[in-house]
Formats: sequence, C-alpha cells, structure tokens
Amino acid sequence: MAKKNEWKNRDGVVYSTNQNFQYEYSGNNEADTLPAQQQNLKVLLDKSGRAGKQVTLVTGFLGKPGDLESLTKLLKTKCGVGGSSKNGEIILQGDLRDKVVQALIKEGYKAKRIG
Repeated sequence: MAKKNEWKNRDGVVYSTNQNFQYEYSGNNEADTLPAQQQNLKVLLDKSGRAGKQVTLVTGFLGKPGDLESLTKLLKTKCGVGGSSKNGEIILQGDLRDKVVQALIKEGYKAKRIG
C-alpha cells in the first residue's frame, strides 16, 4: 500500500512527459565509513565559545555517526576525560593533543597535531 503523501518526498521533479518515468526517492544514504588508514584526522586545541575552557577537537572524520561515536568512546576511555561528538567532530575536555594523536596512530588512523 503506497503512502498517501509520497509526492512530498520527491526532490526536484515537478512533471515528466516520459510515460516510463519512475521517480527514485532519495533514501537515507549515509556515507560509508572510510578505513582507519584513509582517515586524515586533525587534532587541535580550541577555546573559542567555551568560556575560556580548553578542549581538544578531532576533525576530519568521514563516516557514519555510529562509527564516530565508537571512536569518541575509545578516545574518552584512553584519555580518561569527558567529551562528546557532533557534526563530525570529537570534543574532549582539556588539552590532550599529544595523547590523542598517539592513541589515534596506535589504532591505525592518520592523525596530525595542529597548533
């Protein structure tokens, strides 16, 4: 049984004169997570917008949010600090750049310390 409002999910097609036209709906296409060796991660220190508190940012992760969460959990455990992940970035409390780079390299990631 087709949904009543399936036309609302169509992106960019208004009308087609082709009788054999079948609209392909854009599904939830998440990008596959790149292998650890192909990830180019940047580790940097950030203080802006955080009331002067220092945080370590890990940027450049390409992949599914679930894989980003598991990497975040691994880094939080290895460094013994709190943190979170959102918008493709990992945020760890404190200045842990050297420790994070060592942990990422040990896990097989290409990581670079910035700053």
